Amino acid sequence: MTLPLTPPLKPQLALSRRELPTGEDYCYEVKLDGFRCVAFVDGEEVFLQSRNGRPLGRYFPELVLPAGEYVLDGEIVVRDGDGREDFDALGQRIHPAESRVKMLSEETPAVYVAFDLLANDGVVLMDEPFTERRSALERLLGERRFAKASVELMETVARPEDAQLWLERAEGAIAKERSAPYRPGERKGMVKVKRVRTIDAVVVGWRPGKEKGTVGALILGLYDGEDLRVVGHCSGLSASEKRRLVGFLADYETGERGSADPSRWSSGKELEWIGLRPELVVEIDFDHVSAARIRHGAKLRRWREDKPARECRFEQLYT
Repeated sequence: MTLPLTPPLKPQLALSRRELPTGEDYCYEVKLDGFRCVAFVDGEEVFLQSRNGRPLGRYFPELVLPAGEYVLDGEIVVRDGDGREDFDALGQRIHPAESRVKMLSEETPAVYVAFDLLANDGVVLMDEPFTERRSALERLLGERRFAKASVELMETVARPEDAQLWLERAEGAIAKERSAPYRPGERKGMVKVKRVRTIDAVVVGWRPGKEKGTVGALILGLYDGEDLRVVGHCSGLSASEKRRLVGFLADYETGERGSADPSRWSSGKELEWIGLRPELVVEIDFDHVSAARIRHGAKLRRWREDKPARECRFEQLYT
């Protein structure tokens, strides 16, 4: 490539915070649920680079970026029929078989959402403030050659109040300093706040911890009609709680146990589980749902002795 920037290039990262920062120097974007991707376009040649520097192009042949000389930072997303990001469908796109890649590119087409312009027409823009790079990005994507491209411009709002909706309905929000340059690989100039949701769930089992005589994780379920569906797990317990729970949970054990059962709660991993009667309820925090499961481990807030297990409904995941 003859571009002034060439792969691999580490993308600028965001610091995690509980609340969005405020002030005149901030603007805000929605936090997408996709694959971070730096796009290098040199004439007709396009190279899509993942966050960790690996090539992504072969998995997304439907992504059309017009010819030119520019470098974009953005995110590859796949959306479901309701327009929401579908990370499970996106993950299935990373497949070794070319025939399957082609099929999925037609069934679940991806789009590239651009939120930064790092270089254009031989000029590196990374030392420019974000406001200047954003204006240059808007001008670039406004050109006629992008009219039919599978590239979208990231929405930006000026006030934290306008970003609040993303903390309630999307994956979260990103705050960017208007005056900040682009710093590859550094957590500067950007802040991310994840959406945190709270629900009540039934404890349907547990997994032993790495240390003998401890509980490693609680297995969580929700009622979908009359069926109790496993939706994830809760880990991150304190050392004392891990030891205490072994005796406490013993009174609720069903005698059912096993390992490596992908049809239940092991997700295909070699994990031992011990079944429990569906009587215990916990209140948990979590930040993401994919394919009707809590994708990351939930955080235990408290035990709910006052809540009947049957009131822990599956619909909570989507409200």
